[in-house]
Amino acid sequence: MVGKIDNEEEIIYDEEQLIEALENKDIESFRSGFLVLHPYDRATFYKKVDSELRKIIYYYLSPKELAEIFELSEIDDEDYKKFLSEMDTTYAADMFSHMFVDNAVDVLNELDKAQVVSYLTLMNQEAANEIKALLHYEEYTAGSIMTTEYVVIPQNSTVRSAMTILRNAAPDAETIYYIFVVDESEKLTGVVSLRDLIIAHEDTFIHTIMNDRVVSVLVSEDQEDVARMIKDYNFLAVPVVDFQQHLLGIITVDDILDVLEEEASDDYSKLAAVSDMSTFDKNSLSAAKKRLPWLLILLVLGMLTANLIGAFEATIEKVALLAAFIPLIAGTAGNSGTQALAVAVRGIATRDIEDESKFKLLLREAGTGLMTGFVCAIFVVGLVYIWKQEFLLGLLVGAAIFVSIFVATISGSFIPLFMHKMKVDPAVASGPFITTLNDLLSTLIYLGLATAFIADL
Repeated sequence: MVGKIDNEEEIIYDEEQLIEALENKDIESFRSGFLVLHPYDRATFYKKVDSELRKIIYYYLSPKELAEIFELSEIDDEDYKKFLSEMDTTYAADMFSHMFVDNAVDVLNELDKAQVVSYLTLMNQEAANEIKALLHYEEYTAGSIMTTEYVVIPQNSTVRSAMTILRNAAPDAETIYYIFVVDESEKLTGVVSLRDLIIAHEDTFIHTIMNDRVVSVLVSEDQEDVARMIKDYNFLAVPVVDFQQHLLGIITVDDILDVLEEEASDDYSKLAAVSDMSTFDKNSLSAAKKRLPWLLILLVLGMLTANLIGAFEATIEKVALLAAFIPLIAGTAGNSGTQALAVAVRGIATRDIEDESKFKLLLREAGTGLMTGFVCAIFVVGLVYIWKQEFLLGLLVGAAIFVSIFVATISGSFIPLFMHKMKVDPAVASGPFITTLNDLLSTLIYLGLATAFIADL
């Protein structure tokens, strides 16, 4: 993984050289080849090698050098515990103290409390205090993902003194493109871009060049709302404040990318009726535990559909051909409901539906259901007539398709809107749940119509 990325043979050869250096205990060759890699490639190599080789890496790299790997590597929760168990506890604690505070907190939040206390006790006091401050914030809030490593300057300072502060703070800051300005009470009063600071005269006072219309977020604000704000304003970072406007930290765009990925994975998990898809399951037992709860719930709903069909046994016995169209009607209604669900959930997630009333949205979806249902009904009447030369049966199936699609579209949009109104995540109204519910409703509609018009069939 060294050098040219367009030559696969070179990449494999260099990777093999690193492994060979580890196996031969050649520290100089390993460090000279490993440390010139891009940090992402270092992290990839670290995760790829086996446990015995990683234990050698711990001897060859300083805690600070390993900290960069942990910050840039996408590591599963279970792997965090495995990797840390391979290290000496003091070494691991020292590594945490060299990580950016928000990244260290992300890892520590995945560990047992006893482990966290052990690491905090062993690391240097200053780093431990910064990490403790963030660990107290509720998960999924702005406070839990912010960092305290940023550049802050007093509003009454000059550009000359501000540049001195910036030079001293920059090595440990997560970003220096925004410099935040506070008053004597540590309250956020403005922000200065690095560009404005560089081009300003050295004797200029900061409060004359700062932008005092600062967009900030409360420490208790939901991380998804923060992500949406940074996306809307195209920020590189946003300051985090308390109710008195005291500056507590900042959230950078790289942390927001992680939040967006996490939230998207969470919503997709719920839409797929899986409890958690944030990590890739490496064994069947783990995957089964996540999928079984929803499958059992859906199985119960499926049994209701089976009992419903049993209740119309007399109708089906008189016209046995009716049973052939149950999967067609149920499947079409389920697909229509899932389409409406996807539109509603996406609209809620992006807040597009806030631009119009919920009633108008339901009316629009009802119109969509009527039009798609009518076209599908006409289509299926023609198909049944061509297939079975049964015009009345075709009308019955077409009518059932029409009503089922209309009802499925309404339910697919109404249920997530109702759940959102009740402060419940609308993604819980999963695709399989809506599909199974619409199976039940469409079967009831179809067999109910068939019973009503059995004499004419």
